[in-house]
Amino acid sequence: MTGPTYDDRDGTPGPGGEPSPDARSTTTSRDMARTRVSGIWVASVAAVVVLLLLLIFILQNSESVKINFFGANPTLPVGVALLLAAVLGALLVALIGAARMVQLRRAARKMARTSR
Repeated sequence: MTGPTYDDRDGTPGPGGEPSPDARSTTTSRDMARTRVSGIWVASVAAVVVLLLLLIFILQNSESVKINFFGANPTLPVGVALLLAAVLGALLVALIGAARMVQLRRAARKMARTSR
């Protein structure tokens, strides 16, 4: 057989003429192409882990507390109240971010029109 030969897994040439079985059959993670399916799989596993941790948090913090929010006075478990506060905070941040993106897009369009 002609061509380069490899004696070990790190790809260094070796004597002989035949690559070793280890060198021929090994593939590293950097050789594998990432696909959309693999990305979705990783994201799904991460989401399940986060949801499991949230469920454990809510179940461990089941003591009821009275919440005062703009005149509403519900009684909720502590875990649920904190989760709702986190979700409302995330929505507020997303709203502010969306407004900023719209502002920047308008500025970019205006700049593109004036540069013509």
